[in-house]
Order: sequence, then structure tokens, then C-alpha cells
Amino acid sequence: MTFEEILPHVDHTLLAATATKGEIEKLCEEAEMYHTASVCVPSSFVKEIRERHPGLRICAVAGFPLGNMSKAAKVFESRQAVLDGADEIDIVLHIGALKDGNAEYVTDEIAAVKEAIGDYVLKVIIETCLLTEEEKILACECVTKGGADYIKTSTGFSTKGADLSDIALFKKHIGKNVKIKAAGGIHTKKEMEDFLAAGCDRIGASGAVKAYLKEKGM
Repeated sequence: MTFEEILPHVDHTLLAATATKGEIEKLCEEAEMYHTASVCVPSSFVKEIRERHPGLRICAVAGFPLGNMSKAAKVFESRQAVLDGADEIDIVLHIGALKDGNAEYVTDEIAAVKEAIGDYVLKVIIETCLLTEEEKILACECVTKGGADYIKTSTGFSTKGADLSDIALFKKHIGKNVKIKAAGGIHTKKEMEDFLAAGCDRIGASGAVKAYLKEKGM
């Protein structure tokens, strides 16, 4: 694959606690210039991005990166983000509830966020590195039943990022209408190609544009 084929699948990402307005603006300019799928940013930046970049697709994270805040807090942050101009929401599911086997809570929380944002895209981060295989399968069921549009591997802020074996597992257990996003630790062109070939529709990456420019000698 060429980078021109890869970048339209990339959520160009900056989620660091130290991210400044200037760095977010650079991210947006790069996304527009190199035609990435979206920018993925903290929700506090969404309103200003929408004002400055009316045609840019914006993905905002909510309940990030731990996922263990209240359902009401996640719903509020997600709804406010779309009101501010976000097109997509990436939430972290309640990992502790999943580990307790409380599939009803996890599913209901996902469904509540989806109801709050309506037709806007919802991606659910399950943080694969913290889960057993059985818990990953349960997460697939919760994401599917909750009506999310995507299941996503990782925040990139825990002990490990995306793994190809998890993509294979997802494909066996998610519903037919649920797409896959891989994120965390994906830096090289080869890694992006491998995840897309494995069945991912999106890649969350902070270094995709940098890798593209390096390949071009820029």
C-alpha cells in the first residue's frame, strides 16, 4: 500500500496531557494537507477546531483514558463534544465493570452514549492489554449489543498498544456492522499496512504523517 492509500484510514492523533493549542493547530493543518480520516483530540479542543477548520472531520475522546468515571459523565462529555462540532466519539468502556462480569452495565453505558450522540460515530476502546481473552470476547459482545460503530483496541496510555492477534479475535466475535480500529504503538508504514490487511478500517496514530514525510525525504 502507498501512504496515499493508508492516510485516509488514519485518525491523526494528539491526546497528550501537555498538548497545546499550537500543537493541535499543527495537527489539524497536517490532517487537511495529507487527507487523514480525522483528527483525534481531547474534547476541550473541539469547538475551536470546528471554528477554524469547518471542513475537517473531528474525533473527540470521552471518558479517557481510564474509563471508570460515571456513566452520566461519559454521556455528558460525549454529547457536549458533538454539540461543539465533533463527528466521532471514542470512549473507554468501564474496564472494572467488565472484569466484574457486569456485561449489563457495560452494554447499557455504551448504549447510553450512542443514544446521546445519535447518528454520530461511536468507537469503544476496550484496552486489550488489560483483559483476558474471555474478557475481550465479552467486550466484543457488549460493544455489539450497545450499538457502537467501532471496537478499538487501546488508548495508547496503558501497558501495551494494538496487537494483530486481537484483530483476529475481534473479527470472530463482533457483530457484522461493527468496524475495527487499532491504536497504540503503531508507528511504521509496515505496521499500518499489517493492521489494515488484518481487517481494520481505522488506525489511530500520532506518527503516520511523520512517517510519510520521512519516506518522501521531507
